[in-house]
Amino acid sequence: MSSAPRMPVRLTTGVLTLCGMIVSLQQTLVIPLLPDLPRILGVSADDASWLVTATLLTGAVATPIVARMADMYGKRRMLLVSLAVMTAGSLIAAVGGGFLPLLVGRAMQGFGTALIPVGISIMRDQLPRERLAGGIALMSATLGIGGALGLPLSGVLYGAFGWTSLFWSTAAVGAVLTVLIRLAVAESPQRSPGRFDVLGALVLSVVLVGLLLVLSKGAAWGWGGPRVLVLTGVSLLFLALWIPLQLRTRAPMVDLRTAVLPPVLLTNVASYFTGFAMFLNGLVLTQELQVPAETGYGLALPVVTAGLLMVPSGLMMLVFSPVAGRMLDRWGGKPTLLFGLAVMGLTYLGRVLAPGSLANAVLGSTLVSVGTAVSFAAMPVLIMGAVPRDATASANGINSLVRSLGTSSASAVLALLFASLTVTVDGVPYPSGAGMDAALWAGVAACAAGTVVGLFIPVRGRGADPGREPAAEPGEAPAPGPADRDRRPRESTGT
Repeated sequence: MSSAPRMPVRLTTGVLTLCGMIVSLQQTLVIPLLPDLPRILGVSADDASWLVTATLLTGAVATPIVARMADMYGKRRMLLVSLAVMTAGSLIAAVGGGFLPLLVGRAMQGFGTALIPVGISIMRDQLPRERLAGGIALMSATLGIGGALGLPLSGVLYGAFGWTSLFWSTAAVGAVLTVLIRLAVAESPQRSPGRFDVLGALVLSVVLVGLLLVLSKGAAWGWGGPRVLVLTGVSLLFLALWIPLQLRTRAPMVDLRTAVLPPVLLTNVASYFTGFAMFLNGLVLTQELQVPAETGYGLALPVVTAGLLMVPSGLMMLVFSPVAGRMLDRWGGKPTLLFGLAVMGLTYLGRVLAPGSLANAVLGSTLVSVGTAVSFAAMPVLIMGAVPRDATASANGINSLVRSLGTSSASAVLALLFASLTVTVDGVPYPSGAGMDAALWAGVAACAAGTVVGLFIPVRGRGADPGREPAAEPGEAPAPGPADRDRRPRESTGT
């Protein structure tokens, strides 16, 4: 098979990085609007919160599906499909003028979440090995960069041009990126054989929707309430059906035999805890900056000022992405992951022990972001060093999904802690100082758990090299390739 035409490395890396940036931006742009959207749209606050939940749900469902289709039908093609759906969703939200069109548009924007794992997989196929680690580090850092910049940017756009400007802007950027991808990104010749596992995708979607609804709405519905219990039961039931279905299917939605390989499984578990600690950082800082000083730790800053003070953490992820790339080249994936988790964990511990102040809050958040940038850069390297090229996108998609589950869990845990440990100021309940300390200790625990798991990730020599096919040790079975998966005896061929 002929190789894909080689595009300029900087151009390809830049365009794919912008794709990751727009994904993280559109996820956070709507958050500052939530207090005003009930008045603007004539709905309740609970209804307005679905504008965040809808994007989370569709992103979680679309990421593994789109990533698997990228391996089968073309990575550039699915990149364009995801971007088109996200851009169309932005347009619907901008012109709809009501709650229902906005909800549909926000759900469609969730498809953009797949851009990051598919983009990283394109880098593996098209970038030279000496540039791959740096490209992966930059692409991985876009989650934090866009998240930090999205909050102040949305405030500026909203104040100057109104709420629809947030969606017009993402639609315009999506249209420009579509043109740039066609010009700067070549289609990969790598393909995974077989038919798409429709039944496996549908069953997995039920599992994910049920689980994420519990995590995102459990605090509002009541953790012991009937809706939470029913959704949990349905998710577990469909998960029990999905696992044997995947093991019997010739071309499964998720190759569980590859997913349980120690390098892949342990990296994904460590990714869950890293995603938890990363998302906790932004939630904690927001509380510290904005709640009243009477809480004992709050700084009572205006929303715009608080948003601007979150920018340094995002910029540091951008600054440290090339540093993370050099660490990957010199150390390999596992030591880089452990270093990043250590920085995050020690910073959380320092924030518990140090007296609260504006400088400590901003510096602590920035250092956690530095550790996040380093850790996130290492994860795709470890994953791609353990899976064949024809499974790159789907393996990265599952890793992104696991990280999303970690962020959703962080939100749920923090909501539980802040609801349980409160202090009342002028008749309004706020998280107490004890609640804030408990949240920071949760960050310490997540980083410690991720570090312990990371210590057991097996690597060969200096570390995994994502530019090569994974090779087996003497006496060890090689990683399964497409031909091996086709020969594997199974009872069903899927749908």
